[in-house]
Amino acid sequence: MVYHLAVAAVPISMAKPSIFRSQHQSMASDLSPDSTIYRPDSTSRRRDLVFVVNPRGANGRTGKEWKKLLPYIRSRLGGDCNICESLTSGPCHGIDITREAIREGADAVIAVGGDGTLHELRNNFRGNNVQSSTLSWQVVNGFFWAGKHVINHDQKAAPSTALGIIPLGTGSDFFRTLGWKNDPHDAIERIARGLRSRIDVGVISGESGESHYFINVADVHLTAKAGYYASRYKRFGNLCYVIGALQAFIGHQNQDLRIKIDDGEWKIYPQVTALCIGNAKFFGGGMKITPNADPRSGSFEVVILQDFKWYDFILKLHKLYDGTHLSVKNVSSRSVHCIEVETIAGAGSIYVQSDGEHLGFLPRKFCILPAAIEMIN
Repeated sequence: MVYHLAVAAVPISMAKPSIFRSQHQSMASDLSPDSTIYRPDSTSRRRDLVFVVNPRGANGRTGKEWKKLLPYIRSRLGGDCNICESLTSGPCHGIDITREAIREGADAVIAVGGDGTLHELRNNFRGNNVQSSTLSWQVVNGFFWAGKHVINHDQKAAPSTALGIIPLGTGSDFFRTLGWKNDPHDAIERIARGLRSRIDVGVISGESGESHYFINVADVHLTAKAGYYASRYKRFGNLCYVIGALQAFIGHQNQDLRIKIDDGEWKIYPQVTALCIGNAKFFGGGMKITPNADPRSGSFEVVILQDFKWYDFILKLHKLYDGTHLSVKNVSSRSVHCIEVETIAGAGSIYVQSDGEHLGFLPRKFCILPAAIEMIN
């Protein structure tokens, strides 16, 4: 069976994504997804909320915590909303779920988990090289298809599907930017209120032509490499970032990079240690790397660290966490709308990630999409 996803008024065939379970059905004890498909009641004024959950996230902790939280969600929101839970069954499944929910006119898609969950809802397309994508990352990417917004079949329907978040994962860096507590019950209250505002989304493109979307921070070189290694140690909580950084330092070399900002000329930036493109302020478990970034500003903050040694990170780590590192020697910052980054011949493979997800290597182009999606706040 095939569903047709309308994108920019062009029908696109996609495989049946799966899984929406209504609030009236009980969740299986093993949290395995079923084949119930979300279908909104066109005669009802109740809000249709689709909760996307990776039951295996955080070594199964997400599934256990979700099972405990679901009765409260039903009691708090079930009077006014149709509660549809959707459990992912594999990598990037959250993207398909999100697209199907938007196509069918859901009021909101709620990513249940850490920052990675958001990313998946946002970005990941089938056939790319992203591995072990987290659910947040999937959800955000699910709002787009082939560079366009996914739209409801009924193009006259309003309002559009909004993005929501319930934190149950390792990281909550995007929450820190918005000043929200890392508390699922607070998040449920925001969903109950139903207030919305538009936020910016970053889009990353490369030589393959595929696009990836992010709402938090994208980064290049050492920090991206550290994030790649950290993903292997999620079972250790926020300590995974420290372990990943230590492993990334082994054999690390600063590199000269070619960079073009907005409509400017290409310039060579010598001995780049890390380059961070912030739509929001925090990454790496609370590091305030782009302290002036604001996801409602219509621009990125780009921070470039040059000629850092391993001991610089140890001596200045506290400044990176409290956001005072912009005054440090060899650290520069500026507001941009678009930035292109390339290696110089012989530089080797330079890591790229966004919202904690490894995307491959340079070259890449990063652009801002102002007010691209609505978010429940």
